[in-house]
Amino acid sequence: MNRREFIGAMGGLIAVSALPGCQTFKGEDRESVFAKRGKFERLIIGGVNLKIGATEPFSILHISDTHFTSAYDHESKEKRKLAKIRTQTFGGKQEEALRDSLDWAKLNVDYVLHTGDLIDFQSEANFDLVRKYFGGISMCAVGNHEYSPSMWFTPRKKGTTDAEWREQSFAALKSAYPMDLLFSSKVVNGINFVMIDNSFATVSENQVERFHQEVKKGLPIVLASHVPYMTENIWILKERYWRNQGRKFRNAAPPPPSGDLKRQLEDKVTKDFIAYLKSEKLLKAIFVGHEHMVTQDRFSPTAMEYAVGGNFAFHGQEILFS
Repeated sequence: MNRREFIGAMGGLIAVSALPGCQTFKGEDRESVFAKRGKFERLIIGGVNLKIGATEPFSILHISDTHFTSAYDHESKEKRKLAKIRTQTFGGKQEEALRDSLDWAKLNVDYVLHTGDLIDFQSEANFDLVRKYFGGISMCAVGNHEYSPSMWFTPRKKGTTDAEWREQSFAALKSAYPMDLLFSSKVVNGINFVMIDNSFATVSENQVERFHQEVKKGLPIVLASHVPYMTENIWILKERYWRNQGRKFRNAAPPPPSGDLKRQLEDKVTKDFIAYLKSEKLLKAIFVGHEHMVTQDRFSPTAMEYAVGGNFAFHGQEILFS
């Protein structure tokens, strides 16, 4: 089963047996139960405490992979079909999940960081949702789905470079996302947040040069991107989550490189950049999404890498900085 097939399969309900003393709910009963819970009890919020030299304590909510799946009635047949299929895939609660996350953030944190795939595919309706909610997002790194015109209806042609693929939809994204899509930074209480678009697992020479300019500021750096900069443990867990369904853990050896890891190893600019990051003492943390799973791993002597679960499933992570 490949990644797309697995995501599609997750759109259905998984039947489980009730535990002793537990009651199970179906359909409208399940909705009524959640409707009577506290305002934020659907949210699943993890927590991390980072002591990396902030001038004053503050906190952020890190979310990723909301995957809006809307299309207006006047949009193309393909967009409307995608909206129906992908809404089933992601549960149809994505707007509620983001709304509740941002409402929670207003009360509990100072900033919100979104690390990509806010939308599942490009549509007028999805772009309008971005415009509706982006005011609550302080920092953002776009993901691979941001650049998808119509997913499998407009597949990426073999030989198309990352730059060429981005260019075809760059203007449309700029109309909805009010920031530099490829690279941006924001200093908060002495911590330099750097957002790099690595949607296709690679980075460009220009992005690397701009990162070096940020290093010259001499501040602790938190790097935010969509795709993980693969460590051995994140790669093992990622492959188990997406490819090894139904197999018990019996082999600790890393799976052979493929997909994102293979691209990171084969693209010289990206490979050299990752090697440099591992030696950069100012790098204190990396925040990513993409895999729809929660994990963390040691990236370098000075930095941990944190992956957050899918916001479509009401996941988020609060990061405390001091």
